[in-house]
Order: sequence, then structure tokens, then C-alpha cells
Amino acid sequence: MVQTYAGMPLDRQSRERKKSQWLEEKFNDSRTLFIPVKEGKVLSRNSAAEDATYFVNKQLVNDLTIEQTVFLGESENQAYFAIDCWELSPSQEETVSALGEWHEVRQARHNKDSDTLAILAYAKALCYWHQENGYCGRCGHPSQSAEGGHTRRCTNSACNKPTFPRTDPAVIMLVEKRFDDGIVRCLLGRQAKWPTGRYSTLAGFVDPGETLEEAVIREVYEESSIHCVNPTYVASQPWPFPSSLMLGFIATATSIEIDTENDELEKAKWCSREELDLLEATGTVIMPPSDSISSFLINSWRQGDIGTQ
Repeated sequence: MVQTYAGMPLDRQSRERKKSQWLEEKFNDSRTLFIPVKEGKVLSRNSAAEDATYFVNKQLVNDLTIEQTVFLGESENQAYFAIDCWELSPSQEETVSALGEWHEVRQARHNKDSDTLAILAYAKALCYWHQENGYCGRCGHPSQSAEGGHTRRCTNSACNKPTFPRTDPAVIMLVEKRFDDGIVRCLLGRQAKWPTGRYSTLAGFVDPGETLEEAVIREVYEESSIHCVNPTYVASQPWPFPSSLMLGFIATATSIEIDTENDELEKAKWCSREELDLLEATGTVIMPPSDSISSFLINSWRQGDIGTQ
């Protein structure tokens, strides 16, 4: 199964986008589509209908320049660019904003196909990276976009340091254990800031100097005091909220007693497949949103596609 926001349909043209003339031709092509991005949100031009569109034509934005955009890729000779509103003049931004309403990318999942969601997520992630890297991390001088927006280069000629888009790896894991009564249960937790009843799998960022498997074991113990072994990779998902790659695992617990006093979880609990069905049916427990890999891991475990039967 392809995760939501994955399955990129565009050819990123990693070689061609380095050629300024090629990029200019794509930028000026009348067929090219643009995705406005502002503060992590995308522009919906018909938000109330299922046919909402997130693409605009170049002529709708006054005096748009290629330096204000990021090349995303092309499909069947049609190019796609993101418009980074961070780079627009006030009048240009006003013109763009008047074309529709600004919505979170996750709102689009209710009425758009998977290809569009992947493109929107990609546009959001790249624009966020540009906004966070306006200055050189080595010498502090301003940096400028290059290679179609896939590089930023320091403007200090004595430095000239290039910077490339980054994504933060995070592990997310369904931990299970067969109890003495013979029933297999999974470990779910919740943060205090979440909606009442919301539970999810445990997750956390990978630290420098550790493997993904080590991160799974460490994060589970830090958040719940549960020891686990045998982390096994299941699936991954791009998660541009703001800039993560979620790496999904399943692992086996070797302890039972939960303690959430020392980390960010408010509560954690063990649930069998049958208990989850009942708790969800009664509204006692709310599962993670369907676009998340956490939902995928939990549902795969409930259906017996992963884990111990």
C-alpha cells in the first residue's frame, strides 16, 4: 500500500533542472501549472467542492519570476512549480490570495486524489525548507536559491557553501506483546494536547549516531518504560508537517509495566484487537487520522497483516 503523501507522480528531472535555459523554457510554457504555498498552506480555488483545484496559471500572478518559485517536476511534458509566497511582493501576495482560500495540506485529503496530495506535500516541504534556510549556516551571509530551488548557495564568495533540502527521520512503531492470558495486545499512547480519547502508536526522532532499530528501542523505553526487542521495518511515509520522514516499525515488548511520568506522553495503555474494536465503536478511543502511517500500522495489526496472531 502506498502511504498518503507518497507515490510522487512527477519526474523531478534532477539533471535538467540544473540547466537555466531548460528551466526558463518550462517556467514560460503556457501548460505549466503553479502551486501557491504560504506559511505551509496551499491555495484552494474552490474549497467547498470536490473539484477544488490547487493549481494556477502563471498569467494569474503579476510579474512572477522564476526566482520566486521552486521547480517540482513534470509529468507528460507538463511542468509543475511551487510559488513560494515568502518571496512575493505584497501586491503579488495579495493577488494570489484573492484567487481562493488558504488551507492546510491535510484538508485536501478529503477530496483529492493521491497524486495531487503527493505534489502538494512536496511543494509544502520544499517551501518550508527555503524559509528555514535563508542564511548560510557556516558564515551567516544570506543564501540564494539555485538549481530550480533544490539548492541554496551562500552569497559570500569566500564561502559559497551549498545547502540541500533536508528531512528529519523519525521512527513510529507498533509495539505488541502476548500476555500470560494468551491474548496479544499492542501499546498505544496519547499526549495531553490531543483531542480527548485520541491514542496513537509511539514515535520519536532518530538521534545522531544511532540506527533506526536503536531509535525504536530507545524511544519506546523513554516514553513508556517498556523494553522491546526485534524492531522490524514495515513501511515509510513522507510527512511534511513540517519536514519528517516517518519510518514505521513493529517490535515485541519484553516488559508490561507502563510508566509515562518521565516523558511527553500523558497516558499509555495495552489494547487487544477486540478491545480496540469495542473502544473505537463506543467512542472511548479515537484512532489517529486516516492519512497517517500510525493509522496504517494500527489497522494492519488489527487485521492481522502484521504482528503476532
